[in-house]
Amino acid sequence: MVSEIKSVRPFIGAKNYNVSRAFYRKLGFEEYVTSPKMSYFSKQRFGFYLQDYFVEDWVNNSMIFLEVRDVQKEYNRILALNLQNQFPTIKLKPIVTNDWGSEFFLHDPSNILWHIGSFNS
Repeated sequence: MVSEIKSVRPFIGAKNYNVSRAFYRKLGFEEYVTSPKMSYFSKQRFGFYLQDYFVEDWVNNSMIFLEVRDVQKEYNRILALNLQNQFPTIKLKPIVTNDWGSEFFLHDPSNILWHIGSFNS
């Protein structure tokens, strides 16, 4: 018998730990410092660990899919934050529609690629 799964918490790296911490707080995640070199960020029932650790090949190949109920609403919320002014290395790409649903892309300050989207019902 498999026990009930309570959460999945990926670990991601940061090229500049303090810049990445500020970025995720600005996105609306709550930060819980777990040690001097790691924090847990959460929002609603979702969470991940951010580490003060950077391996370029690993970070450049890190992708996270964040499923949201309303892609357009979330895109507009993030767009309104005007993150590019405070974090010039980030990239926010427009919403694309696919056969399976829609999504947009957000590259964090370390270049981790977030897919933020929803699936067709």
